Amino acid sequence: MTQAMLVLADGTCFEGEAAGWWDPDAARPATGEVVFNTSLTGYQEILTDPSYAGQIVCFTYPHIGNYGVTPHDDESSRAWVRGMIARDLSTRPSNWRSTMSIGEFLAKERIPAIVGVDTRRLTRHIRQAGAMPAAFGPVAGPLGLAMSDLAAAAAGEAGTDGVDLASEVTTPAPYTYGTGRLSVVAYDFGIKRSILSRLGSIATVEVVPAATSAAEVLSRSPDGVFLSNGPGDPAAVGFASNEIAKLLGKVPVFGICLGHQLMAIAMGGSTYKLAFGHHGGNHPVRRLATSTVEITAQNHNYAVAPESIASAEVTHVNLNDAVVEGFASPELRAFGVQYHPEAGPGPHDARYLFSEFEQLMTGGA
Repeated sequence: MTQAMLVLADGTCFEGEAAGWWDPDAARPATGEVVFNTSLTGYQEILTDPSYAGQIVCFTYPHIGNYGVTPHDDESSRAWVRGMIARDLSTRPSNWRSTMSIGEFLAKERIPAIVGVDTRRLTRHIRQAGAMPAAFGPVAGPLGLAMSDLAAAAAGEAGTDGVDLASEVTTPAPYTYGTGRLSVVAYDFGIKRSILSRLGSIATVEVVPAATSAAEVLSRSPDGVFLSNGPGDPAAVGFASNEIAKLLGKVPVFGICLGHQLMAIAMGGSTYKLAFGHHGGNHPVRRLATSTVEITAQNHNYAVAPESIASAEVTHVNLNDAVVEGFASPELRAFGVQYHPEAGPGPHDARYLFSEFEQLMTGGA
């Protein structure tokens, strides 16, 4: 394999080998904001999750690709990550569902990768210094880049602060999913297929672009409105929170991840950026109403500021760092959670939230 280097915006360097896809006609680095994910499985779902747009994912689990890849596990129509960092890639996947190796998947989806990296050292550095822009690429062979090129690319990468990435990943036109008895309009800020699968079992879902107006949504007379997950800075998606504010109190609303953050802003709240975000499948969250603990899957760099939404009550809290993980406004018939209840990080602790949305739409019937 070809020698490669990863250079962070603060000048820290990591050695590795080039893998995945690289443009054969041009020597250019992969750039983005580096975050780490602690999940042991689900690498395909992570790489195809639109919430990772603009980012380079470092997997903390050392061996990626063990069970191969199947199209049935894609969370969207394509991969949105800017690049992937791993300690080691499996070349011999073992699973009856597998249709290709992780290497073949990276090539098909045109995802640049760097492997052989000391991912433990990189993760520790991000935990101490925070998520930051970076660049990586081959430094040998016909596509070899100079270290100065990588350093300049890392310094010039914008990251995700103040960037509206939801508009990049949203659907260009409305479409329908599911055949459930209720009617739901789902805002696509980067919606995952596994979320649509859960919603589609209880409702016929019309997925609409992120810029759809509240008037257009209400003209469809839905039983409820869903606000999806998505990438980037919620403060940069002001057009969406403005429209959400016009929906609150008129129709039941349920938000997940970015949708939860945008709803909070629509209710007068604010958000802030976490040092290195929550990315993984083992985050403990306390459900305050019952004092039970849910093991959750999470993927976000921003969070709702505590006590910034006086008109709502906090319903869930992260036990690792006390981040607000959920809030509700019974008066407005609206609630949201920061984590991903559709995911299956081992247990299915949080799937009851979809039932609560159904009950909210039917008045408990």
